[in-house]
This record gives sequence, structure tokens and C-alpha cells, in this order.
Amino acid sequence: MIRKATQEDISSIMAMTKACAKTMIAKGIYQWNEHYPNKSAFINDIGRDELFVLEIENKLAGSIVISTLMDDEYFPIKWLTKNSNNIYIHRLAVHPDHQGKGLAQNLMDFAENYAIENNYTSIRLDTFSQNKRNQKFYELRGYKRLGDIYFPKQSVYPFHCYELVL
Repeated sequence: MIRKATQEDISSIMAMTKACAKTMIAKGIYQWNEHYPNKSAFINDIGRDELFVLEIENKLAGSIVISTLMDDEYFPIKWLTKNSNNIYIHRLAVHPDHQGKGLAQNLMDFAENYAIENNYTSIRLDTFSQNKRNQKFYELRGYKRLGDIYFPKQSVYPFHCYELVL
């Protein structure tokens, strides 16, 4: 079941993202760290009604942010569509205990259906350049890689920006 997140979900979300970061670091992927994702980002996401959680047997197993807010870092990218009617995917996470079961696909299906049902022009996102698995995941879904941005608090390596025109 996928539903909107509430303040009561914050501790479970933080525990899940810390577990994800630990798993990625163990695989040599330094995408998430002590700076990101952070509690204040999730609190803001909930305040904007943009954070969704996936539950299995009443336990949090995944999350996704579906936002209409374009981060400043995205402005230099030459997007395929105008910057007016887009959604942005952030902080897609599946608890390591549930990875490899298609839950990330379920969360992206949910986001893509949400975008289509609400008549958005495209879906935009970024993923870490050192995370080849994520790049393949999005490319197989039809997302086009358009350029790179940097988040210095996260990594010296770039993040690739992708867009799916609906």
C-alpha cells in the first residue's frame, strides 16, 4: 500500500534511509551520508504533501517524494520540456530488507501514474553518477539522461539528470 506520509512516519523513514545509506556505502556508492537525506528535508516534504510511503504488513518498506518544486541546481540543465508543468522525483528509497522485490518499480509506477492523472508534461529526477544500477533502472523506464549537476555536501562526483516526457 502506498499512502501520503505523516509526521509519525519520520523516525521510520530516517531509520530506513540510514539503512539504505549503510548498504550503499558497503557497495562503494557514496550517494547518501550524514548530510543527506536529513530529517528537515522529510519534514518539509510532508508539509508540502509530497512524501509518500510504501507499507508492507503495516511496516514502512519504501518512500518517494513527488514534488512540483524545481531545485535551483536544475536550472542549468537543458530539459526536453518547458519548466512549467513538471514533477520532480526525490529520495526514492526501499529498505535493504525489501530490495530486489520490485518495490522501487512500484513506487515509480505510482509516481508516473500520478503525473499522468494530473496532466503533468514530464517527470524529472537525478541519480548519482557512481550508482550504475540506478542509471540502468531509470533508462529502462524510458528516462533520457540530459546533463550533470553537483551536490558538494554529498559527493565530488556529479549527479545525472533525467527526464521522461509524458
